[in-house]
Amino acid sequence: MCNLYATRKSAAEIGRLFGADHVMGVGTATEFYPRSLAPVVIRDEGERYLHEMRWGFPPPPSGRAPVTNVRNLSSPFWLAALSRPDRRCLVPVTEFCEWQGEPGHKVKRWFSIPSRPIFAFAGVWRPTGDAHAYAFLTCEANPLVAAIHPKAMPVILHEEDYDHWLSAPIEGAVTLAAPYPSQLMAVA
Repeated sequence: MCNLYATRKSAAEIGRLFGADHVMGVGTATEFYPRSLAPVVIRDEGERYLHEMRWGFPPPPSGRAPVTNVRNLSSPFWLAALSRPDRRCLVPVTEFCEWQGEPGHKVKRWFSIPSRPIFAFAGVWRPTGDAHAYAFLTCEANPLVAAIHPKAMPVILHEEDYDHWLSAPIEGAVTLAAPYPSQLMAVA
């Protein structure tokens, strides 16, 4: 699962590229691991906001670590957020990492979309005590990602699907949880 990604753009650039009407308290970090504070775009009453949220939902009672990736879209744990368009978000990304190799000799492999300086994962969020928390959806890996991480990949939205993700009923929104085309991606 993806547990490292980067957003190598300023808050002002992210806000502009995602049409955010309001940019609120976004830090300067560019690489994000679970529990990091990172920029997230939400929609509220027709306007977009760029906020900083913590990556990882508080775990269910049987869990110990924050839950960062959403794989089972029919799980009751995720349905509360998925069924509410106001609890969906866009997670701005310039590249994401999967690790390749054997323990002790793993290397970072960075995936990007060369035609898009920044793109978005489909995410969900919820209020928590200290900072709002978010996680992003994953799906079956496309052939490019599967060669390094066969289990899954983040759901990357096409730019024309951003509004649909942020506003559609759940039945329409979850249809976007599909592998992004390999031929549009690169790996380094």
